[in-house]
Amino acid sequence: MSRRLDGPVLGLAGAGVFVALLEVLPRTGAVSSDDLPPFSAIVGALADEAGGAEFWRALLDTLRGWGIGLAIAVAAGLSLGLLIGSVPFLRAATASTIEFLRPIPSVALVPLAVLLYGTRLGSTLLLVVYAAGWPVLLQAIHGVQDIDPVARDTAASYRFSRWARLRHLIWPTALPYLLTGVRLAASVALILAVAGELIIGAPGLGSAIAVAQASNAVAEMYALILVTGALGVGVNLLTRALERRVLAWHSSVRTEAPA
Repeated sequence: MSRRLDGPVLGLAGAGVFVALLEVLPRTGAVSSDDLPPFSAIVGALADEAGGAEFWRALLDTLRGWGIGLAIAVAAGLSLGLLIGSVPFLRAATASTIEFLRPIPSVALVPLAVLLYGTRLGSTLLLVVYAAGWPVLLQAIHGVQDIDPVARDTAASYRFSRWARLRHLIWPTALPYLLTGVRLAASVALILAVAGELIIGAPGLGSAIAVAQASNAVAEMYALILVTGALGVGVNLLTRALERRVLAWHSSVRTEAPA
């Protein structure tokens, strides 16, 4: 039981220290309150923001861009990853292209996104899909490559159909990899959704942060930044819970359970 409590307790203790520093440093003059208001002032600004419809509209816009972009990235990455991983010729033919495109940062596509979609939702989706698709694609390819050769040969000798191979051979092996890719992609998608809004000016929390910064509303700016951080924590917890539930049968999850 103590081991189960150590993580949450230490996490809460660390968060408490962080909040205390945010409150004490500006009040003692160690940091200018014009640059970093006390935590209590940030919370007050957040309460004021939450009382207006614009905040909730910006939050919904960010969640919409994140959700749609993540869904497209997962669908495209999963389909292409399973296809490329299952066909040796495609793996060899696309390896150099993938290695060339993957390191390109998504923010480098901002001019293209603005040219194609302006400040509309499509600009955010372009950045999100490009960045979030890579973890799913690569994990899917690695998952297919990790299939036991003996199991593969056995399926071939028994003349499994393509559907039977996908269901009984490829899917159980690749699923842990895929869920890891989805977990990574969910965090990346949120980062790019907010960054795209911040840089391009598309509707959402990122755009609201930029407006607050330009208006010298420092407390409101930090309040919105805290909201994006809370969203990141929530996305991580949600995807980890999904991973544990779906992979309850897998040894990697069973070994996490306390004895």
